[in-house]
Amino acid sequence: MKHETAVMEQATRLRTEAYWMPFTHNRYLKKNPRSRILARAEGAYYTTVEGRRLFDCVSGMWCCPLGHGHPKIAEAVARQVKELDYSPAFQMGHPKIFSLAERIVRLAPAGMGQVFFANSGSEAVDTALKIAVAYHRMKGEAARTRLIGRERGYHGVGIGGISVGGIAPNRKMFAPLLLQGIDHLPHTYNAAEMAFSRGQPKWGAHLADELERLVALHDASTIAAVIVEPVQGSAGVIVPPAGYLERLRAICDKHGILLIFDEVITGFGRLGEPFGAQRFGVVPDMITFAKIVTNGVIPMGGVIVKPAIHDAFMTGPETAVELFHGYTYSGHPVAAAAAHATLDAIEEEASFKQVRELEPVLERAAHSLKGEPGVSDIRNIGLVAAIELEPLRENVQARPGARALKVFERAMEDGMLFRFTGDIIAMAPPFISTQTEIGRMVEVLRGAIRATH
Repeated sequence: MKHETAVMEQATRLRTEAYWMPFTHNRYLKKNPRSRILARAEGAYYTTVEGRRLFDCVSGMWCCPLGHGHPKIAEAVARQVKELDYSPAFQMGHPKIFSLAERIVRLAPAGMGQVFFANSGSEAVDTALKIAVAYHRMKGEAARTRLIGRERGYHGVGIGGISVGGIAPNRKMFAPLLLQGIDHLPHTYNAAEMAFSRGQPKWGAHLADELERLVALHDASTIAAVIVEPVQGSAGVIVPPAGYLERLRAICDKHGILLIFDEVITGFGRLGEPFGAQRFGVVPDMITFAKIVTNGVIPMGGVIVKPAIHDAFMTGPETAVELFHGYTYSGHPVAAAAAHATLDAIEEEASFKQVRELEPVLERAAHSLKGEPGVSDIRNIGLVAAIELEPLRENVQARPGARALKVFERAMEDGMLFRFTGDIIAMAPPFISTQTEIGRMVEVLRGAIRATH
């Protein structure tokens, strides 16, 4: 009680000017910040400094599906800080990071071999892109430098990631910094053909053939890699058409192009399998991961590669550095301890099974919103769903994002913390959610949609 009182008093004196918040409408939020300040979290719930309890509808930011304050993860982190709080990543190692890499490879699709650790999804993506270009150079194909992303793709905020990414606001301010030799596949969303799909849309596999057009334009000998999210999360839960990823894999194989899956959101269970690659039955050459690997407790990311990619670098003198890349905090021991405890919990709690059992529950609940005012589309797969809303209009002019913001704020008043992108409301509830909690989440969303129409 004393701690809670201290938190409330601190919030009353809160000054917000010094903190420049990321991906945030700073001026708008800071007019009334206290409603958005989180004081603590436990299980599937946050509590604000005002004492409002919020169901965590998107697992933090897609990263805390085992619930907040998980005792085994907390204990593992505390033990590790006392045992070995930091270990140099260059020329040195520690036991937990070697065993963690081995463990992640076992979870990955058959045929993967090594893990290079980073500290976030953004770092993991930039690492994968560098490995791709360097790999071709090691093979004597130094002309393969072109990277291909996809429209509406999100691959973090590193220069490499925003270069291959396809979300305009993330790119336009930094256009002078973007990498040269980048191209983009068309996105796979077509409302006329896909609206209100459940799982993978049946239309759209042919869109992968656009890669053949880019090969014809640039020549395969110049293309290093293609990077896509199996399910596009930040763009508003865009699910790949049936057969699309398989077709991308076949075209990449045909032309000697590496295929990278950005699984920062889909990795470690969100789709009911260890990785989206297993859910869709397509094995890429590299997989990037982050978020769920530590249940969001400590930053960690990485890249899983096929042995042939790793082995291409293992040439020359044994005493030479094979890849001039890495981070001060690569394979941090505290992050490794958190990851081991997270993977333990995923196994012990049968998290993948939990997701598979909750998937139809979320699907039924989400699609029950069809016909609600302003709802233009609903889509879902695994334990993730999105509700797309028609934009508000003022004097005939559309005001993108205004409706979703109103829905978001109204839902908070009723105890739900959603995530919105433009006019899309995303849901990715924790794996530990009950059917009742998922049902209530959607009913609160229904009420918020009606109240703000």
